[in-house]
Amino acid sequence: MTDPRPWLAQYAPGVPHEVEVPDRSLVDLLDDAARRVPDRAALDFLGGTTTYAELAAAVDRGAEVLRAAGVTAGDRVALVLPNCPQHVVAFYAALRLGAVVVEHNPLYTADELEQQFADHGARVVVAWDKVVPVVDERRGSTAVETVFAVDLTRALPWTKRLALRLPVARARATREAMTGPAPGARDWDREVAAAAPVSSGHPRPAPTDVALLQYTGGTTGAPKLAILSHRNLLANVLQSRAWVPGLRDGDEVFYGILPLFHAYGLTLCLTTAVSIGATIVLFPRFDVDQVLDATRRRPPTFLPAVPPVYERLAERAEATGADLSSVRYAISGAMSLPPAIVERWEAVTGGLLVEGYGMTETSPIALGNPMSSARRPGTVGVPFPSTEIRVVDPEDPDTDRPVGEAGELLIRGPQVFAGYWNRPQETARALHAGGWVRTGDVVVQDADGFVTVVDRIKELIITGGFNVYPSEVESVLRLAPEVDDAAVVGVPGAGGGEEVVAAVVWRGEPGEPERLRAHCREHLAGYKVPRRVVAIDALPRTQIGKVLRREVRDSVTATADRDPGDRDG
Repeated sequence: MTDPRPWLAQYAPGVPHEVEVPDRSLVDLLDDAARRVPDRAALDFLGGTTTYAELAAAVDRGAEVLRAAGVTAGDRVALVLPNCPQHVVAFYAALRLGAVVVEHNPLYTADELEQQFADHGARVVVAWDKVVPVVDERRGSTAVETVFAVDLTRALPWTKRLALRLPVARARATREAMTGPAPGARDWDREVAAAAPVSSGHPRPAPTDVALLQYTGGTTGAPKLAILSHRNLLANVLQSRAWVPGLRDGDEVFYGILPLFHAYGLTLCLTTAVSIGATIVLFPRFDVDQVLDATRRRPPTFLPAVPPVYERLAERAEATGADLSSVRYAISGAMSLPPAIVERWEAVTGGLLVEGYGMTETSPIALGNPMSSARRPGTVGVPFPSTEIRVVDPEDPDTDRPVGEAGELLIRGPQVFAGYWNRPQETARALHAGGWVRTGDVVVQDADGFVTVVDRIKELIITGGFNVYPSEVESVLRLAPEVDDAAVVGVPGAGGGEEVVAAVVWRGEPGEPERLRAHCREHLAGYKVPRRVVAIDALPRTQIGKVLRREVRDSVTATADRDPGDRDG
């Protein structure tokens, strides 16, 4: 019988159609790696290394520190950390106890952290010492009882730690950027170093236990916590590994440029790497020169990132002659990957760069371009092993759209989340009958199963009764030589509808709005042409590069009265 899933024929050689998810936890993956490759470097942080045996031992001690602080199975443990070895230890230590990790962006304000802490109710926090004062600012209105402070400099090699103590301005500035006073907090590094390992008889997490509460939806609505089990996350690890059959156990170097507090970075830069005993080179933030310096010390073989990272690395490598030829595989996500970046990256590295698709609710990866000549730049690829998709009528998700016709993407598979934390109504809206999660993305699927994302339903602009997809307009705007970057949003207009407004980052001297709108009229129907063009210095983005459309909308709305701009009649 013919398989009704045409995308299976597009899989790279060696990629299975299905993955079997064993009854294990994420902690078991770390223990397995420590047994297989105990002396291999698990982590490299600015030259400081931690072997798998050392990492597993530190996790056991960290688990005892958390247990002594009152953490039990099911408790939430909040992490407010950049990428660093202590982040990895705290993550697995909490999981070892059967506790639930809640990841937070360390750049958040006191207001943002207060709202999130009140949401999940964590009593124990492990935070970067520079962030501890921010956590403490609103601590009284949350359930937080214990805060552990992490000093990033403790993970540096001793030569660099010594250099930071030199009485020179540069050393002082670097030290102040990496660490700061954390009055009232307990010293995570010191306590973990001094602790005994947690008892081997302490209960371990079950596959169905919740492992992670991950914030999602912050760019289109109120942030909410996606509930992800060990099984969800393990399934996505196995799917990701299967997708790249050329990965060699115990012989890969993953670059952790993406933040671990984001689902994309957590799965591709950490848990998948641990599952194959890879070395993870951690970067506390993306710095193109720091990354290229690291390639000389420990050349990468697998580099998950976002399009701007590939573009900047390729540009700098071309300018400096830096060698990126060790990167055999790269997977891009979070935003559209322009074919021009693919071409440039592959010319510099000789490796493959493919685009994938996912969302926090799918742990997060659900589709990817094949790691082969079958890939199709401009699409997000085909469903991962053990993953099914449907393209449906957004108003009636029980009605499938024909091949080639746009509709909402639905996904089903072992990586799909259980729902939102304490949000039953939001959960009911997101999960459709039969285990399908509604993505809110408008896509088109072709006859071979390849999927192209058209736009977000929530970002759809309705003007004069017509639908306008912002990404379509943005693509046209970026074709103009005077435009460096652009974001398109809908703002309230006369008569209760919306107006299409473009926020533009000019390349060099400011351009002429009317000339840009004339350019748009050459490529777009009149109702899609921006009614206003607003100059902006830089587009606000998340740490992984997604445009914060709410902030763009607020900005262009604020300029409406004082700078109405040119308008079509």
